[in-house]
Amino acid sequence: MALFAVPGLFILSVYSGAYGHLQSKEELLNYKNAIASRVLSAEGELIGKFYSENRTNVSYTQIPSFLIDALIATEDVRFFEHEGVDSRSLARVLLKSILFNSRSSGGGSTITQQLAKNMFGRKKFRALTILVNKTKEVLLAYRLERTYSKEEILTLYLNTVSFGENTFGIGTAAARYFNKNVEQLKIEESAVLIGMLKATTYYSPRFNPENAKNRRNVVLSQMEKYNYLEPYKADSLRKLPLIHGYTNIEYKGPADYFLVQVKNEAKKILQNISSVTGKEWNLEEDGMVIATTLNLALQIYANKSFHDHLSVMQKRLSEQYHSSSGRKLIGEITESILKGQNLINRADEVNLQTVFDWNGSYADSVSVL
Repeated sequence: MALFAVPGLFILSVYSGAYGHLQSKEELLNYKNAIASRVLSAEGELIGKFYSENRTNVSYTQIPSFLIDALIATEDVRFFEHEGVDSRSLARVLLKSILFNSRSSGGGSTITQQLAKNMFGRKKFRALTILVNKTKEVLLAYRLERTYSKEEILTLYLNTVSFGENTFGIGTAAARYFNKNVEQLKIEESAVLIGMLKATTYYSPRFNPENAKNRRNVVLSQMEKYNYLEPYKADSLRKLPLIHGYTNIEYKGPADYFLVQVKNEAKKILQNISSVTGKEWNLEEDGMVIATTLNLALQIYANKSFHDHLSVMQKRLSEQYHSSSGRKLIGEITESILKGQNLINRADEVNLQTVFDWNGSYADSVSVL
């Protein structure tokens, strides 16, 4: 009896909050992801985002059925049968990992358990860290299954999971790695994204395309194994080359300077609204859609003209710099600046720095003195 009493008492202590708060059904119902606010051009095109976590939530109806199939076949094949915890998978992991010391036993966590971890993270409890966190996730998984439908759990999971590069949720991942809305994904593209869940960097189509292709084919094979794909179709998809459309508008947008002003103006508007309604808004977490007057087509033309003109001017500047008279003039200007900043004692040193040129790359290091 004591053999069963100790684990039972431990589970009860976790359930009662001895190792930290365990979210109630009401808290689970009110759970809210941090969603990026999207900035649109006058034509309705995305030109930037403001976020703490780069996430755009999608609904279940937007997610292709074959993407759901890929997720279940790879991560939790009995998802629609269990109530949050797959006892068969747990038994397998315990048997192989503990008794036979096997590291190839696979994971025992269901999609619902993984969702619990994604939603609330994990905390450290010294020697009991893994045991406490796993127990919490099991208890929350049961509670999630009694709070949400299976379809809602899948949607929550796909909207919370990380795809690396501060990219959260399947909607943002589809845009980042394939430059598509989630509804436009193909089967093989869906398999790439689901494959990334095992290790986002190692299986990134951007950084490790060969790994991503191999992992994609594993996902396709899992779909075939569990009858989500016919063998001939799975075989043809495995033979396809890996093609991604990596796009990161947050890294180099068409009007980044404009977004700074938009952000400042949006914060002022939200402050005014809050002073009247009393409701606080968070620009980086509340998923707002901000319409602007910027004409994206004209902005792209302006950017191109700017680049073309300064590329010509870059050549003239380089020719002037490398001429004797040009170098003398630059030396005089630099010496004057150093004197003004009380740095003339360093005037006999060569200061090497990397500078940007308007041919679209960084020039070699050049001496400015």
